[in-house]
Amino acid sequence: MLRVQESPSRQVKILNGTWDFFVDTDNSGFERELYAAKLPTSVKMAVPASYNDVFIDNEVHDHVGYVWYQRSAYAPQYGADRLFIHFGSVTHAATVWINGVEVAHHVGGYLPFEADITELVKPGKQFTVTVCADNRLSWQTIPPGYISQNSEGKDVQLYFHDFYNYAGIHRTVSLYTRPADAVTDVTITTDIDGTTGVVNYDVTAGADVVVKVLDPNGTEVASAEGATGTVRIDDADFWAPGHGALYTLEIHAGSDVYPQRFGIRTVAIEDGVFKINGKPFYFRGYGRHEDNMIRGKQHDDVSMINDFDIMRWQGANSFRTSHYPYAEEVMDYADEQGWVVIDETPAVGLNMGLGGGIFGSQGFTTFSEETVNKATQEVHAREIRDLIARDKNHPCVVIWSIANEPETNTPASRTYFESLAQVAREADPTRPVGYVNVMLSTPDVEQITDLFDVIMLNRYYGWYVNTGDLADAEAALRAELDQWIADYPGKPIIFTEFGPDTLNGNKDFFRRPWSEEFQKDNIAMFMRVFDDYPEVQGEQMWNFADFQTTPGIMRVGGNKKGMFTRDRQPKLNAYAVRERWLRLKEEQGW
Repeated sequence: MLRVQESPSRQVKILNGTWDFFVDTDNSGFERELYAAKLPTSVKMAVPASYNDVFIDNEVHDHVGYVWYQRSAYAPQYGADRLFIHFGSVTHAATVWINGVEVAHHVGGYLPFEADITELVKPGKQFTVTVCADNRLSWQTIPPGYISQNSEGKDVQLYFHDFYNYAGIHRTVSLYTRPADAVTDVTITTDIDGTTGVVNYDVTAGADVVVKVLDPNGTEVASAEGATGTVRIDDADFWAPGHGALYTLEIHAGSDVYPQRFGIRTVAIEDGVFKINGKPFYFRGYGRHEDNMIRGKQHDDVSMINDFDIMRWQGANSFRTSHYPYAEEVMDYADEQGWVVIDETPAVGLNMGLGGGIFGSQGFTTFSEETVNKATQEVHAREIRDLIARDKNHPCVVIWSIANEPETNTPASRTYFESLAQVAREADPTRPVGYVNVMLSTPDVEQITDLFDVIMLNRYYGWYVNTGDLADAEAALRAELDQWIADYPGKPIIFTEFGPDTLNGNKDFFRRPWSEEFQKDNIAMFMRVFDDYPEVQGEQMWNFADFQTTPGIMRVGGNKKGMFTRDRQPKLNAYAVRERWLRLKEEQGW
């Protein structure tokens, strides 16, 4: 889906702000036809935002099911053009009405959707938008979950991912106009021939297509006719880590003009080495979360820019969108600033051998007719296709991660993932495809690694296993690495999670678990091992910052594995890692 943006032929109006808000405590709103009239509430809710932490009210915080949003707006003067309403994301499902008429129903909490509302409103006239958001998860959603009832007969949402199930309208809501003969899709791929950039494009539009290529300064450097073609740019400014050089493919189709930004760069694995623009690249960074105090998973430009600057300060060059697609504003900013991104679907929690990040039995079989089944697989495939359709033109994206910590040590897991790996390759044959492997799936029992291009490992030696014993932890880590390299030669290894929970301010002469000193020692052990293995080509520790989770005895106010606190203050280890990463940046050039 194309990014919403203004152009000479397109107007954009943002509908963010305070909306009327109603918690549907008995989930009867559809039967009561709440969409057909003014919501029965005087309560307001910020859009975008997670609604859970805004009010000091357990009925809101713990609500399972429907919440309703409503506001009025004036339609722009759009003449003969079409008018669309666009949602950046609503978690996890949404139904939208315009003046009481249903225009959209979307399932999937982290990707955009839109609807053509041209026939339902009049230019310059006021109309009403009503949204019902549903936070419920099932065995056939991505991520999965299930509903239980407590002793009072109230629904309780249970889920298998180790981050809080924030819900609401999380990203920008906008109106936009476009001509009837509009550009509806564009795919750009690039190559490098010496100092020349090779740009391949494929446009879907309702009229004949002419394209112009504008350089980072806005100067036209190439042009072509036709919906599909190739242009060459001499002395091109290549996009690279730390150098966000962006060109624009300005697409003209009839009366429509659509500007699509892109960067000229290559990504390849050659002789077991991960390369960007033909040069070996070493990932330094983190898994992250869209998670902030009060806001929850709301996208916020101020927080985004601050987070990126903290990462820059520490010497990072990359991150993973753990464990779902991030806001499009984040991807745009990563493009502009030259950040490298592992882009991940919301497929987290597909492993009944784990319990909220803690090893143990869930009491379910992961893959079965009653749990994760063929219908779930079809939803998972849709999430892969939709993620790639949204983010395919971002130069920052160098790997597609189709799942985090799924069960991959059973024959059923191969049956489930074999076709999904192919889905990703068919959607984008230009980037490596991977998934993130969990500790239960060591190479001796692993079933699906051969289907993918890279090995991405989440490992917690010294924390969940060998707790506090870093000598044994290091020996176990080295032994496992040796086995991966022997069993899967030629596949780059990226560590996508490692590190212990650390309570900020907990000082300990004896450097025991949960102390800041232990975090420093544990992560230093991992990095010492990484330096001894050229096959290891990246270190993304867990996590950039502390984040909220479902309550539990293993989570004191959330997950505390952050390099920084939830309010972005550095822990002791942040300075040690900064020293290492700045040195690696100097040695590696990016």
